[in-house]
Amino acid sequence: MAELLFEIGTEELPAGFQKPALAQLKDNFLAQAKALNLSYGDVETLGTPRRLALLVNDLEDSQPNSEIKIMGPSKQAGFDADGNATKAALGFARSKGADVSDFQVVATEKGDYLMLVQKHKGKATVELLPTLLGELMLGFSFAKSMHWGEHTSTFARPIQWLVALYDGAIIPFSYEGMATSNLSRGHRFMANKDIVLKGVDDYRQTLQDVFVQVDPAERRSAVLTEINKAVADTLGSSNVMVSVDDALADTVCNLVEKPFGVCGSFDEKFLQLPDEALITSMREHQKYFPVVDNNNQLLPHFVAVNNTEVKDINLTRTGHERVLRARLEDAFFFFAGDKEERLEDRIEKLSGIIFQAKLGSMREKTDRIVKLTRLLAEQFIPESVDNACRAALLCKTDLLTDMVGEFPSLQGKMGCAYALNDGETAAVAEAIQEHYFPKRAGAELPSSALGAVVGLADRIDTLSGCFGVGQIPTGTADQFGLRRISLAIIHIIEHFGWTLSLEDVISKSLSLYGDKVNGGSDTVEKLLVFIQGRFVHNLLAAGVDAEAVDAVTSVQFDDINDSLKKIQALTDIRKEEAFSVLAASFKRIRNIIKDNTTVDIEDSLLSEESEKELAHVFTQLVAEVQPLLDLHDYRGALAAMLTLKEPVDTFFDKVMVMDKDDAVRQNRLNLLTGIAVLFLKVGDISKMQAS
Repeated sequence: MAELLFEIGTEELPAGFQKPALAQLKDNFLAQAKALNLSYGDVETLGTPRRLALLVNDLEDSQPNSEIKIMGPSKQAGFDADGNATKAALGFARSKGADVSDFQVVATEKGDYLMLVQKHKGKATVELLPTLLGELMLGFSFAKSMHWGEHTSTFARPIQWLVALYDGAIIPFSYEGMATSNLSRGHRFMANKDIVLKGVDDYRQTLQDVFVQVDPAERRSAVLTEINKAVADTLGSSNVMVSVDDALADTVCNLVEKPFGVCGSFDEKFLQLPDEALITSMREHQKYFPVVDNNNQLLPHFVAVNNTEVKDINLTRTGHERVLRARLEDAFFFFAGDKEERLEDRIEKLSGIIFQAKLGSMREKTDRIVKLTRLLAEQFIPESVDNACRAALLCKTDLLTDMVGEFPSLQGKMGCAYALNDGETAAVAEAIQEHYFPKRAGAELPSSALGAVVGLADRIDTLSGCFGVGQIPTGTADQFGLRRISLAIIHIIEHFGWTLSLEDVISKSLSLYGDKVNGGSDTVEKLLVFIQGRFVHNLLAAGVDAEAVDAVTSVQFDDINDSLKKIQALTDIRKEEAFSVLAASFKRIRNIIKDNTTVDIEDSLLSEESEKELAHVFTQLVAEVQPLLDLHDYRGALAAMLTLKEPVDTFFDKVMVMDKDDAVRQNRLNLLTGIAVLFLKVGDISKMQAS
């Protein structure tokens, strides 16, 4: 067993490219090794902005020997009565590069057949690696790639060197004229020289000696250590700390090969900016970490991370402070200018922003959001209808501000800040910010019903409009993020426990578009199916009983929380011993009644004792269950329905449903149809039989 070290040296890769590239490198190696039937031990990928590395331990020296059994013609077709090979046998042998004498005769279900066994000696791994490495180079997919020089292949950035070592020896291989060697490079600024790599075992240490922390996890840990050390060394107080944003830490980790922290300061006047505006100015443009006190209040300090150690830390600090000051002055200027115009005065200007080419402007969208918000608020928060409509009217106006124009991620947050500045109520301001929540899967939900109502109205309007003009996601294409929007709607409704008919609110939303969209029942149905798909996918991903989900959603999907109650009830009740038997009987009922829809029962046509008993139990059950269904007590209703197990079993044992008498047959079908209709008010339990 030997080891493989493969390093691709490049010009600095974008921070967001590195993690996906390392994942692709590992996955592609595993796929290639499997295809070549090569065994291996631990496989690891490491990387920095200037290198992507694959480290493989215990890579097998060669492929195992193998043999392939190839069936040929039958013995009867392959040899004549005298035992001479026929044209069929000779042709088969010739096509496989074999001789007739190589054939074996094997017995099969169809008789004796000729079989050829071809033995293949496994190739040495060292012979396979050049082709394998070439496939790895071609296997990368980047968000953006580039050509350089006269090369025909593309990569995220120009390739500067290639290291390929198998058990310490160089693997002869080249890519776009770049030949492999055992020479890597040290840190661009602190050790800008070639270094000799020997193999996997000392790879980390060799690079560490030239100021390169090649392990992303170790480098990220070092980033956190450095920024905290920089604050402690500069400010020397136990009451201050770095506010660490995980996404920023990941980005900074992939911007440096070895991190060095620098703590700087800025003018306290900039603390007048809303916290999010200040943090965003530091984070998005400069990749700086903010500093806070023990109460999580922003302080006039920041931490930058350099890719090199400097002799004069004060000079470096001054440089960072000068660059940040320019950014903060811009933000301060935008903030001051934005406050001079009230949000209310910007409403009409929303006519200049296109929501969607076929759906009109953001001004038109705002009018629809207000109307939908009123509809929802009257149902869920009747005491706050006016506040909800006010928030809906203003919720998109901050799109016209300079601050949001510079930092789009601040939409909603700046609307909240400007609303408070304009004298709007705190509830309205909060709703303006929270109507964007959740911003992504798993993100924070609105804390106020006000923000939730406006957010629902906004999202339902977008979904309805896009479906109404045929902008329906297909495959991976989802230009307007409609899958994410659907999930947000589901999570908000579930979180607040609201009872809402999706069909009704979608129909209303489509009607607000007038003749801009196709507002027919087919559009409503497509949109309901789309939301149902996200609902089901989300539950299955969370590990919810798939059969219970199918049993409910296959019958009806309109009220999210009502569906959840039914799914939970079915999940609970299936633990009862009688349930699986009843589910099987229910499936039999569904098969028998087929398209029958009538449920009227004539007592005079009930002749058998078992059908009389079933009808009696069913009549009593309906009286007991209907109030429970009205209260959405599906667990209680299902528990009561389990009493049908015995009479249903007896009915099927004693009674011929498809009687020769038309009236008797129809009466029995009606009885079974009534039972089916009752169960279907919760779900199709035939989908939940024990396997």
